[in-house]
Amino acid sequence: MEKKTGELQTEQFMKRCRENRLKVTPQRLAIYQELVGSSEHPSADRVYRNIVRTNPTISFDTVNRTLLTFAEIGVIDTVESHSGVRRFDTDLAPHHHLHCVQCGSITDFSDPMLDTLPLPEAVNSNRFQALGRRVIISGICETCRQSARKE
Repeated sequence: MEKKTGELQTEQFMKRCRENRLKVTPQRLAIYQELVGSSEHPSADRVYRNIVRTNPTISFDTVNRTLLTFAEIGVIDTVESHSGVRRFDTDLAPHHHLHCVQCGSITDFSDPMLDTLPLPEAVNSNRFQALGRRVIISGICETCRQSARKE
């Protein structure tokens, strides 16, 4: 029987934790599964508010530290946000983001041409080693534009 995407992601998550000598606790698993189930690029606060419903003894500090640890070991990525709040992403494949400056939504998009943009000479120098690239396009999402039309 073929495994579902979520199951495969969870197995890869558990493997990466073990490789980094990080115990797979029920809290860590719950936090990761909350992220995998979200397409919002949630903040630590959003993850905490969602997870505390089913794990009432978990603290915000635990959620926040766990998310930072996950980013350090490479099972999630941190995402830029206009509000200055750190947000998180479980999609580690190359992709880019559309940021709505009104509501703060972050939407993924892919474009092979953007993935192969040549890096400026300053980046290619010996002073900096690029590990990845992500283009961020700021604007106003369709939902916010429609709301503005109704007003």
